[in-house]
Formats: sequence, structure tokens, C-alpha cells
Amino acid sequence: MATRLRADARRNRAALLAAAREVFAEQGLDASLDEIARRAGVGNATLYRRFPSRRHLIAEVFASHMTAAVQLAEQALDHPDPWAAFVGYLTRVCELQATDRGLAELLVTSAFDDDERLAGLRSTAYQRAVDVLTRAQRAGRLRADFTGRDFALLMMANAGVAQHSADPQAWRRALTLVIGGLGAKAI
Repeated sequence: MATRLRADARRNRAALLAAAREVFAEQGLDASLDEIARRAGVGNATLYRRFPSRRHLIAEVFASHMTAAVQLAEQALDHPDPWAAFVGYLTRVCELQATDRGLAELLVTSAFDDDERLAGLRSTAYQRAVDVLTRAQRAGRLRADFTGRDFALLMMANAGVAQHSADPQAWRRALTLVIGGLGAKAI
């Protein structure tokens, strides 16, 4: 049975999660936990009481992000046009990654695969992404040699463009060029 938190403890937990989302999005997964506590308006002891380690905090923050990635793929699988679904899904995932440095890092690392919840969500998100691309291939719209591994490489490339370009929208141009080469007729 889960222990119910007092009202102030619930507020502190919510403030910590909100601050962590913000700080990880700006600075990545190695962001300062002191900064997170400061932005949440609590002391470090409160942070560590709620989240005994950085890994616990990251898992809690990014479980909702990974759930959203699964939902995006499921929405794409429901879309009537497999190519439009693939392009829309890919664009939205790249946008999420480009606007959240922590998520970008999480999507391209296996460092958190020992967390069962994140590993399970990550695996499901990857499988749904493969389902989206397979559906576009079966419709004859996506080049047949594009694989799940290529999707993972594309996520790594997008993360690099988003992190290292002075233009915060550079990822859109790079993705447009990639999508142009992914169509079955581009082969």
C-alpha cells in the first residue's frame, strides 16, 4: 500500500518535478540537482527525500515523456495515410527532442535501461516507431531499406543538430532534407 503524502510534501514533489522538467529540458540530464531544488523553492534535503538519486528523478520526469512518445506512435498508426502518419510522427518526435535537451539525451542513450519503467516504455516506443515505419513501407511510400536502426540513427542526428546549431529551427531543415530522401521514389 502506497503511503499518502502530506499536502506540503505533495506540493514539494510537484514543484520538484516541474523544476526538473524545466532544468533537464534546458541543460540535459547532467543538470545540477542544486539548481532543480533552488527553482522548486526547496532545499536539497527535500529533493533527496523525494528522489534518493538523480536516476530516480530522471525516471519520474521522463516516464511521462516516453508515454507521450508511445501515444504519438499509436496516433500515427490510427492515421489513414501511412506516409502522412510517418512524416507527422517523425516530425513531432524530432520536435519534442529538439525542444527538450534531456529527452534528446534520453532517446539516444541506454544508460537508463536498468530502470524497468523507462526501459519498458523505451522498448514500446521503439516498437511502435518500427510499426509506423513498416506501415509506410507496406504502403509503398517509405523506402524499403529504412530500418528501426536507421530511425535510431536519425534520432541521434536530430539531437546533434538541435544541440549544436545556433539556429533553434535548424532541425526542421535537416529533417525536411532527410524526409525528402526517405520516400520510396527517392531511391
